[in-house]
Amino acid sequence: MKKILLILIVPFLALNCKAQKEEKQGLTITTEEVKTIVSYLASDELKGRNTGTYGIDAAADYIQKELKSYGVRPYFENFKDEFKFKSRAEDSITGYNVVGYLEGNDDKLKNEFVVIGAHYDHIGFGRKVENDSIANGANDNATGTATVMSIAKYLADKKNNKRSVIFALFSAEEMDLRGSADLAKKLKAKNIDLYTMLNFEMLGVPFKGRDYDVFLTGFDRSNFASKFNEYQGSNVIGFSDVSKKYSLFMRSDNYAFFQEFNVPSHTISSCDLTNFDHYHKVGDEADKMNYEFMSSFINKAMSGIEILINTPTKEILLNEE
Repeated sequence: MKKILLILIVPFLALNCKAQKEEKQGLTITTEEVKTIVSYLASDELKGRNTGTYGIDAAADYIQKELKSYGVRPYFENFKDEFKFKSRAEDSITGYNVVGYLEGNDDKLKNEFVVIGAHYDHIGFGRKVENDSIANGANDNATGTATVMSIAKYLADKKNNKRSVIFALFSAEEMDLRGSADLAKKLKAKNIDLYTMLNFEMLGVPFKGRDYDVFLTGFDRSNFASKFNEYQGSNVIGFSDVSKKYSLFMRSDNYAFFQEFNVPSHTISSCDLTNFDHYHKVGDEADKMNYEFMSSFINKAMSGIEILINTPTKEILLNEE
């Protein structure tokens, strides 16, 4: 009986100690919360979240339910904002961006917007390996989605944002960035005053041997990295040669906002493909993610974002060419 009790108690104590450690470190979003989101989005049940399938519809329903539970409002009439496009096979596909909103609490600054985004779709199926053909897309991009959802939860709880914040979870990123292009055009048509757009992509695996946690695409296009590191209080964002070599600035959902608004619009990632071997493969599974790293980074990021959305003036600016 004692042996059975020990078996039951030890794991509980380990989890409790872990939670206490995170609380002592001042963490707001826990490792388990992040793991829960990624594990669901990257589960076999959602069949790789390809745009236009049951799996991504289920993911959209899950995301909007969570955002609503945090106290985030839909930006449009509903959280799910529909768009349609033609695939390469000339079939019409319907996609849904999930778009949440926190209005700013300052009479003047609430008219300025910050968009925080990530794509929640993936490619569906990939090349079969050991009878597994589902490309679950844990790193790409359940991790970025979990990051945006965690930031939304934090800011909705704090209720201290002077600027208005739009939380955008994009579909059809894997189909030529269709979702972000549609939303950027819609927001431009509404003539919003966009301050900056921050996109999160592939954050489940840390770098090794670097003196920063994540890199910024389009590093030299604005002063975002230096200001954010100043806000956050450490060298959290660095430069990636790989990102510049392959023009990653133009290959994720930040780019449509840069094109439409000509304001600082960047993607943050901890994976420039030098530290992850499962990009668009069936091996991109939830159990390969480093959730301690993710929760640590998210909590660092939130402290910088909190300052960014509350500065009296726009301090993040495009660099002169």
